[in-house]
Amino acid sequence: MPLLEIRNLTKGFPQGESPFAGKSRGEVRAVDDVSLDIHAGETLGLVGESGSGKSTLGRLILRLIEPTSGTIWLGDRDLLSASRGEMRRLRRDLQIIFQDPFASLDPRYRVEDIVAEPLIIHGMEGQNREGRNFSQPRKAGPIQRGTLQNARRARVGELLRAVGLDESARTRYPHEFSGGQRQRIGIARALALRPKFIVCDEPVSALDVSVGAQIVNLLAQLQRDFGLTYLFISHSMPVVRYLSTRIAVMYGGRIVEVGDTEQITNRPAHAYTRSLLEATPELLA
Repeated sequence: MPLLEIRNLTKGFPQGESPFAGKSRGEVRAVDDVSLDIHAGETLGLVGESGSGKSTLGRLILRLIEPTSGTIWLGDRDLLSASRGEMRRLRRDLQIIFQDPFASLDPRYRVEDIVAEPLIIHGMEGQNREGRNFSQPRKAGPIQRGTLQNARRARVGELLRAVGLDESARTRYPHEFSGGQRQRIGIARALALRPKFIVCDEPVSALDVSVGAQIVNLLAQLQRDFGLTYLFISHSMPVVRYLSTRIAVMYGGRIVEVGDTEQITNRPAHAYTRSLLEATPELLA
């Protein structure tokens, strides 16, 4: 059974009102009848030009926006029928790394607060000696609160080390870091709840090529270390080819081709896939 099963997923946005008739002129389908399987431990690369619906699809899968129709299954759980309380619990397994590391971090928060925020929201303050998550009781005494704060600090330090940042970063603010370092902070935040699945929404498109390559290598290492599953969204075929197990090609809101990385890059079946590969500079091919 796939980790995620997406069936006939559709999202339409209204085009707006006619200035003459005063009524809607229909809708634009940003995502149009998309079906995909994402298997545990793999990286499914989602590639296509800007405006093809890639980021919208990633947000639909996480229910950051609601679909017009379709189904999304996480194992045996239908995400679209989950209540708010159920979805809150399920979000521990579903996280996202945003495209812009400058806009995705609250400038008023220190790094320690940014990385620890998911733990506090979900009541997962730390772990006991057996490695099980525990949360803060409603009426915690001073000793209990101190123990939980120490566990949270230890977890934040562990996450910062995992993404290649020094623990001294915990007391600093986002404006004190470069773009690549900020993206590492965003990755640490996404890892805080030990998720199963992460949407990587063009995580290197706002970075220099050399810095982006370091982030891609970091994501690959974290996948091996933590057994993660990625939907890696990008408009760059070379990056997708390097990181992905399989590739899905998106055009005009639809998936036009899905296959193993080797098959897609060497024997593409769809004309749009061939045009993407032909547009790739030879030095990056």
